[in-house]
Amino acid sequence: MIERAWEQKIEPLTVRISTAVRITGLSRSRIYELIQSGELNTVKVGRATLVQFESLKALTKVRGGSNM
Repeated sequence: MIERAWEQKIEPLTVRISTAVRITGLSRSRIYELIQSGELNTVKVGRATLVQFESLKALTKVRGGSNM
């Protein structure tokens, strides 16, 4: 089957805290600890705190297999 460029899976640039919790399996408080320590990058848009998706991916690559 031919895959068109516009049909490719697009990763989000940012996700909300609740989504970061859901996709990582970490607790909400642990996500906030990682933000405070600088291990996760965030962007504030109004009152919303958005976690940069790339920093979530980098976190799992760096720690791959170790206990958090």
